[in-house]
Amino acid sequence: MSTTRYAFLGAGNMASAMVDGLLARGAALPADLACLGGGGATAAALVARTGITLASSLPALTASADTLVVAFKPQQLAGADPRLAELTAGKLVVSVLAGKRPARLAQTFPRARAIVWAMPNTPARIGAGMTAWCSLAPLSTADRTTVEMLLTALGRVVEIDEALMDAAAAVSASGPAFLFEFAAALRDGGVAAGLPAETAKDLAVETVLGAARLLARTGTDPEELRRQVTSPKGMTLAGLTKMEARDFRGTLRETVLAAKARSEEMSRDA
Repeated sequence: MSTTRYAFLGAGNMASAMVDGLLARGAALPADLACLGGGGATAAALVARTGITLASSLPALTASADTLVVAFKPQQLAGADPRLAELTAGKLVVSVLAGKRPARLAQTFPRARAIVWAMPNTPARIGAGMTAWCSLAPLSTADRTTVEMLLTALGRVVEIDEALMDAAAAVSASGPAFLFEFAAALRDGGVAAGLPAETAKDLAVETVLGAARLLARTGTDPEELRRQVTSPKGMTLAGLTKMEARDFRGTLRETVLAAKARSEEMSRDA
């Protein structure tokens, strides 16, 4: 069990997913975690559900924490409390703010001993996340251990060059939303074909889940797995032909590039 105390500045979906992952994997106890929300009900709800500490103020949040996880909305960084500069002196800061690069984070946390930019995704809530991360400067062995303990509690991780973070975030951080949209479309297609709504939903969800597991466990290229299920002149080929005619791959490629471009735009915002 880690003795590191984590403070979460922000208590929305991503902070909740990280807290759930840490607790579920036994990487922290409720007593090791504290949060402070932005005035809404999310922090109180997270505390009531998990038993972590609800901090009464920024000084109370950071007082006993070694690591601050910054998890509020990216656009709120510009108006962040200036006291954070002193309150995070000597601490490890891990940000999950989309588009906010380490150099920009250093303006708000100038005295932090280390700054990490990480992009987890919401499957972290069940320990099935995928997180890309980078750091402002090389980490000490102790800080690297802390970062890896925090992030691997959420699922798999990959350390990459900062220049690739926008692209990685577009695939893994935004990717679940794209997959959920695909699952919804598959469900709706089933309904259009005559299935009851609940049956179509069950078929779509379990098909997406099983196909993803097969892809992950076999390590086979998706194109080869597609070929294995596609018979000449069969029903699958008929569907794939329609997807190709509508440029499904091109649409998804443009979807990822749009997400990447927005991340880059946010990095240029103050």
